[in-house]
Amino acid sequence: MKHLIAAGLLALAIAEPAAARQLTIDDVTMLSRIAAPAASSDGHWLVWQQRETDLAADRGRTDLWRLDLTRKGAKPERLVAEADVNEGTPQFSRDGRTVYFQSDKGGDDAIWAVAVAGGEPRKLTGFQGGFGGFEVAPTDDRILVWADRKPGAPSLAPALEKKDPNAGAARVYDQLFVRHWDAWAYGNRSQLFVLPLTAEGAPGDGVAVSRALIGDAPSKPFGGGEEVSWSADGRTIYFALREAGRIESLSTNLDIFAVPADGSSAPVNLTAANRATDTLPTVSPDGRTLAWVAMKRPGYEADRQVLMVRDVASGRVRALTESWDRSIAFVAWAPDSQTIYVTAEDTQENPIWSVDPASGKVARLTQQGNVSAVVPTTRGVVFAMNSLVAPDDLYRLVGKRTTRLTSVNAEKLSGIDMPTVTRFNFTGANNDRVWGYAVRTAGSTGKVPIAFMVHGGPQGSSNNSWSYRWNPAVFAGAGYGLVAIDFHGSTGYGQAFTDAIRNNWGGWPLDDLKAGLKAATDRFGWLDADNACALGASYGGYMMNWIEGKWPDRFKCVVQHDGVFDARAMAYETDELWFDEWEHGGKAYHEDPAAFEKWNPVNYVNDWKTPMLVITAEKDFRIPYTQGLAAFTALQRRAIPSRLVVNPNENHWVLKPKNSRQWYREVLGWMNRWVGK
Repeated sequence: MKHLIAAGLLALAIAEPAAARQLTIDDVTMLSRIAAPAASSDGHWLVWQQRETDLAADRGRTDLWRLDLTRKGAKPERLVAEADVNEGTPQFSRDGRTVYFQSDKGGDDAIWAVAVAGGEPRKLTGFQGGFGGFEVAPTDDRILVWADRKPGAPSLAPALEKKDPNAGAARVYDQLFVRHWDAWAYGNRSQLFVLPLTAEGAPGDGVAVSRALIGDAPSKPFGGGEEVSWSADGRTIYFALREAGRIESLSTNLDIFAVPADGSSAPVNLTAANRATDTLPTVSPDGRTLAWVAMKRPGYEADRQVLMVRDVASGRVRALTESWDRSIAFVAWAPDSQTIYVTAEDTQENPIWSVDPASGKVARLTQQGNVSAVVPTTRGVVFAMNSLVAPDDLYRLVGKRTTRLTSVNAEKLSGIDMPTVTRFNFTGANNDRVWGYAVRTAGSTGKVPIAFMVHGGPQGSSNNSWSYRWNPAVFAGAGYGLVAIDFHGSTGYGQAFTDAIRNNWGGWPLDDLKAGLKAATDRFGWLDADNACALGASYGGYMMNWIEGKWPDRFKCVVQHDGVFDARAMAYETDELWFDEWEHGGKAYHEDPAAFEKWNPVNYVNDWKTPMLVITAEKDFRIPYTQGLAAFTALQRRAIPSRLVVNPNENHWVLKPKNSRQWYREVLGWMNRWVGK
């Protein structure tokens, strides 16, 4: 009888689904992350890089996965997944049978190859010194490699340097950059090199093709393969580069260059007439047309990016999307060269659009969601997409029909109830329509405290996208109603709306935030209007410091991450001077101090009163950690309850798994202390 009862209870346990629970940062840090999808030319195979978290080692590890796109119901399979080895950035050979990839097997990065059908990978390169990335020519006879080397290096071979045993450890500089993003400048530049590709591999140290220029190609700190492109015949390389000089830290003037793949002559600047940004060079498969995006205003990193095309034979240039008030972030050609696929933000979404290369006509192809990668194939457009409640997965668009290809985190997210997201709009500053969203904990009843999150940028968006750093679903899972507003300065609403924050950092954006929070609490009865905490990073962190002095009685607590505290110090400490100077009217601090002081939080410290958590990082050179120390000192001197968190091994972002978990423990702990669930 006992055995029968036990069997019955076991059956009930199996039949009864597990109780739903809320999402936590522990879940998020362990999710699989897909990136760099690549497809064979015939649309048969899809291969991508997938990251898994090694929590013990406090890092991610990447493998290669494949999917047969011709088999209905096919499941993803590992292609190359060796323990303790990173394999990534896959690319296909012209015939679609071979996958080239980057691997650190043996300790040094190298380019490898494996049959897409499976088999033993083989190492292709043997040069020393490491590299950043690579691109195989469409003719399969050359490999373009970018790597940090001494300016003017003739090949990938590391320079032989004699070291003075009596030399000191000091770094010495004669011009900016002294440091950039999270690294001190030490003389090396990202440069382009070409190696031969044969049946035996890609031997030797290659030949430099960009050595005549001083600058980084791809650009730093975020440039990659999207800034280089092969011609269809494999004879020419197009790339983006900002020529370095005394004013490098003031220049956004990236240009598109063309250079022979054999390095026989110096690069030619194709966009010298435009003093603003030109980037994302992309050659059509038929080799006839070069596409790229261009800004118009020098010194502005968030100007509208217009799609440009150049007839390779004649040199004729046309602006395809001049009349479309959206900024293009990604460019890819259809295999038949008859369509250009782009992504561009639109009202909190980041969809795929098609552009007719003849007429410039634009059509929207996807609706909700944030598209993070696009791979056109002969069997439709494969793309990666995420949202506020779902990390990236792969999909395929054929005509108007979208099919989901993967559910890489289905098991890890099983039993978790994702929150609900409701968008709303209201009349904000300048009588403009402003958008926001509210995120509600799944299954919650009654009122919940508010997490009022302000995005960074400031030219950014609290859009419908997944985040591994500031994740609205995690705050909802912790019992908070998250509210986010796309204030003036946000992207996806036209360039005039984006531009409106210039010389206006503490003006219209704060008006929008005030009106937006009121609109949210008026509309959503489940938000506890009197129980709110404000939080933000970067520009959002600046706004936290500004709110302390200009909206001091609204919130019970504030979380400030990497925010500007003193505009004067920021003007002289930050790395990319063009950003700070553009935002305050285009002049240096000493030329127009009033423009900086008008919106300077340090001037209103006497009005601060709200308990604040300050978070900063020692490797953040965009908004240096001294800004966080200064804010914490101000709080302490005024005896305002405060706490300081300093990450010694992070930059402007928190990226390591253990640091991410600690970040959420500190932030949610601070909010729980002052607001409570």
